[in-house]
Amino acid sequence: MRNLLLVTIAAGFLLPAPAAAQTADAWSDFRFLLGNWVGVGKGSPGEGSGSFSFELTLDGNALIRKSHSEYPATKDRPAAVHEDLMVIYREGGAPKALYVDNEKHVIHYDVTVAASPRTVTLTSPVVPNAPRYRFVYTVVDGATVKGRFEVAPPDKPEAFATYVEGDAKKVK
Repeated sequence: MRNLLLVTIAAGFLLPAPAAAQTADAWSDFRFLLGNWVGVGKGSPGEGSGSFSFELTLDGNALIRKSHSEYPATKDRPAAVHEDLMVIYREGGAPKALYVDNEKHVIHYDVTVAASPRTVTLTSPVVPNAPRYRFVYTVVDGATVKGRFEVAPPDKPEAFATYVEGDAKKVK
């Protein structure tokens, strides 16, 4: 009888917790971004095309975005390639992001989510004598997102102006 009781107690530790007791999906607001995307955009660097991907990593503790964009040469500038990496993580429960690119930019972001339309907004904090940045992803439909990167001048940190914008289609 004692062995049966020990086996029963041990089995209870091995069973999965009931669904109500499991932690809510910390990335549910971001799942629409998961996958591979291709897009076209326009803005200050000119018209360009590119791709990006979002994937969960580190046992679901971080979301990584990798991006590659190409801008053809124009009469005013040579062709350009832009690549970046962004890690979205949680700090004290709040989503934050760290962005780095091949142009030596490093940007820290606070991240907010809106439900309707489903939008993820990344906004850099105000830093004296430095521009401020905002990146916005908005769902257009199940397979399309609109992206917009904005910059505000150092002396007007709320005066965001679009630098690049475009639409992307999910490819997988």
